Amino acid sequence: MLVFLIILLIIILIIAFKTIKVVKQAEVYVIERLGKFHKIADAGLTIIIPFFDHVRSIVSLKQQTMDIPPQGVITKDNVTITIDTVVFYKVTDPAKAVYEIQSLKKGIEYLAITTIRDIVGKMDLDETFSSRDMINNKLRTILDEATDQWGCKVDRVEIKDITPPADIRDAMEKQMNAERNKRALILNAEGERQSAITIAEGQKEAAILQAEADQEAKIRRAAGEAEAIKKVAEAKAKEIELVYKAIQNANPDDKLIQLKSLEALKEVANGDANKVFIPFEATSALGSLGAIKEIMTDETKKK
Repeated sequence: MLVFLIILLIIILIIAFKTIKVVKQAEVYVIERLGKFHKIADAGLTIIIPFFDHVRSIVSLKQQTMDIPPQGVITKDNVTITIDTVVFYKVTDPAKAVYEIQSLKKGIEYLAITTIRDIVGKMDLDETFSSRDMINNKLRTILDEATDQWGCKVDRVEIKDITPPADIRDAMEKQMNAERNKRALILNAEGERQSAITIAEGQKEAAILQAEADQEAKIRRAAGEAEAIKKVAEAKAKEIELVYKAIQNANPDDKLIQLKSLEALKEVANGDANKVFIPFEATSALGSLGAIKEIMTDETKKK
């Protein structure tokens, strides 16, 4: 009796284990009944009929990554390069992912390899390095369309590395060094040209400013000299006017005027000039002085 109860308990536990299923978060169970698809069990507690139902597959709904093995690809200009790619995908229809293809991961991998070879085979080597985003977008679009019938969505494709052959890398490095040296020489020449232009413009500006300063100095000097001459002339005019008024007030006779003229001639003769011009009016005064001198001389002899 005890053995029967133990056997019955074991059978009940086995049935319970087969009947009650706990599905984890972000996973689903694909359940078949009598070998035919029955339902998709979401996260949580699920009851199935033992010996009739069984779990065909556990499918993860999380974002998954697939590292595509490095592939040798021949470019349009016949250069063999190695491309390393990673694919990000997510299962959207677990039933299709299980029943529409034997192995979803293998299908995505083979499809990615053939697509990469097709895309890169139409491009030159230099274009493959400069068009990574374009290659990624094309690859993602083609893979997404092809895997839609498998209940899968390709969210992103990234090319991790593009490796050309060793000789091509050496040639590219030499080309890059030559290009950098060329750019350096161009920049250096441009800098020297700009420096020469700046120096010339500075010298030009300095020469213009110096010429303007000299011109301004000459103008100011000439203005000062003109002002000085004007003031001297005004002083002389005032002096002449004062002398003229003094003479008018003194009411001099002709002999006094002649005497003053002679004194003025004496002052003129004592100057630095080599030639002296005597006014015509002063000649009569000189003649009178000569006659007076002869009379004085005769009287002296008589005595």
